[in-house]
Amino acid sequence: MKHIIVPATSANMGAGFDSIGIALEKYNHLWFVEIEEGLQILINKKHKLRIPTNEDNLIFKTMADFYREIGKKMPGVRLIQEDYIPHTRGLGSSAACIVAGLMAANDLSGCHYSKEDLAQIAAKIEGHPDNSNPALLGGMVVGALSKEEMRLVKIPVPDNLSFAIMVPDFPVETEKSRGVLPYTVTRKDAIFNSSRAGLLVGSMMTGNIDNLKMAMDDRLHQPYRVPLVPGMEAIFQQADAFGAKASYLSGAGPTLVSVLLDDEKDAFEAKMRQYLSTIPHKWTVEVLKPDLEGARIVSE
Repeated sequence: MKHIIVPATSANMGAGFDSIGIALEKYNHLWFVEIEEGLQILINKKHKLRIPTNEDNLIFKTMADFYREIGKKMPGVRLIQEDYIPHTRGLGSSAACIVAGLMAANDLSGCHYSKEDLAQIAAKIEGHPDNSNPALLGGMVVGALSKEEMRLVKIPVPDNLSFAIMVPDFPVETEKSRGVLPYTVTRKDAIFNSSRAGLLVGSMMTGNIDNLKMAMDDRLHQPYRVPLVPGMEAIFQQADAFGAKASYLSGAGPTLVSVLLDDEKDAFEAKMRQYLSTIPHKWTVEVLKPDLEGARIVSE
């Protein structure tokens, strides 16, 4: 039985809507093995949301789609799924399942596609590459889709940065979160976001941390999603006061992320935990380093 781990991801980094994401050191696990016939799925960790243990399971569905694409018969499989990435919280839980399924099917089928090849498949399944790219490749990744292909660049992240995730006890469904977005934006807002997305990439590559506050500002999705995440603006204000270099809404939400210098992360975590205990809903805060490797098979 082989073991795959897949990192959590934080997408829509700042102005990088549907294009820029980063992998973080929080993981889902999948053990898989071929069996004579049929499907066996064991869920190793309890969750509030029921994870299917039949053919509706997202990992299995991804594996079955992979086999159809390569024109091979799907073998019987036993899967053991152990998820630590929160579900419906904007931390790439669905992308992690898709990536785990692709990695498992790639190994079982003997195709041995590269991670870059799998990234093309995952982007087509997801419809945008900002979660699947970092889940596969690790680190911070910029991706762009055309009708024919997806192109990506992995961006170096300064070694002295950590990422605090503030996760509430309520979900935000991706479909609902996308439904509040406008179909068109003004030229002014388009320029605002394109300039800041470029600034974000350049600042990460050069280590210009002081640029991040402006570089992670956004007008394409965050302003419209404020009503879906009660307390978001107040938490961002507190994060600034506690020393965060920048803060943003992760994915479709409701998780909020603050970018920190390593030598300030302990103080930030303590202050933020105390503040979150005073506001409505139950929030947790956890400080994570970027995962630089991405999904991998770690053992037999």
